Amino acid sequence: MKRNTLPARVAAPLILFALVMLCPPSVAQDTGEEVDRRPVRAMFNSTLLIDQQSAVVPIKGTLQMDIVHRFGTWDNGYDDFWGFFAPSNIKFGFFYVPVSNLSVGFGFTKNNLLWDFNTKYAILQQTRSGHVPLSLTYFGNMAIETRDKINYRKGGDRLSYFHQLILARKISRKVSLQIAPSVSHFNKVDARLDNNGEVEGLMENDHFAVSVGGKWQITSGTAIIANFDQPITDHLEDNPERNLSLGVEFVTSSHAFQVFIGNYQGIVPQYNQSFNRNAFGDNEILIGFNVTRLWNF
Repeated sequence: MKRNTLPARVAAPLILFALVMLCPPSVAQDTGEEVDRRPVRAMFNSTLLIDQQSAVVPIKGTLQMDIVHRFGTWDNGYDDFWGFFAPSNIKFGFFYVPVSNLSVGFGFTKNNLLWDFNTKYAILQQTRSGHVPLSLTYFGNMAIETRDKINYRKGGDRLSYFHQLILARKISRKVSLQIAPSVSHFNKVDARLDNNGEVEGLMENDHFAVSVGGKWQITSGTAIIANFDQPITDHLEDNPERNLSLGVEFVTSSHAFQVFIGNYQGIVPQYNQSFNRNAFGDNEILIGFNVTRLWNF
């Protein structure tokens, strides 16, 4: 049985990263001059950061379409052409920003025939003057499985939820970082009878995790992006594997294209965080891409 406790070699960088994020440079004292409260430019180039949401919420009136694709793992090599011919996962999503700092949306994912409905709200936005040194964004999601399955005794068994706070900072003109604790909840999880004949869950209904991600801007339209996801909850069985993703992002004024490798094949976040079985160290790695298209009204 795999246990995803946080080893020192992983915990130490996470703690150091959090300290850097939470210790912004000093800001000059107020001299009575007007403070620039405009948000920093291009903290991230997209609302997506590989397998995670970024802290970004587009401007009011923006409609966004997402096409998210994950090929199969490449551990079978040439037999399925390194995952390209293996079973894949895909999602189509749409989001709209009706008022400033708030987006609402929905999507449909191939695996488990999942419909998800989500909201994202920018609580704080880092300002150019440093008056607000960090960005803080909430992301919430509700998903429902629509595939046939005989062990769903009631409709509520199909529901799951995801809540995340994204703390982000643009460190320099080229580098932006974020850390995002999350909790996933499933109304129904697999169970068994214990030695006393009582029902016990193989997994907890609630699963806690933390994600770390970043962007390094190479040119005005190209960036290196990375993401790491660490499970925290220790379940009785079936502990999920941590995720590492590395990629390249290409952007225009209305498009963002990300291509990357990683070991998450799920797309809806609570399924990735709670049920990932692919281990990066076992070569269970896959190629994925995200495409976003924006329209402004």
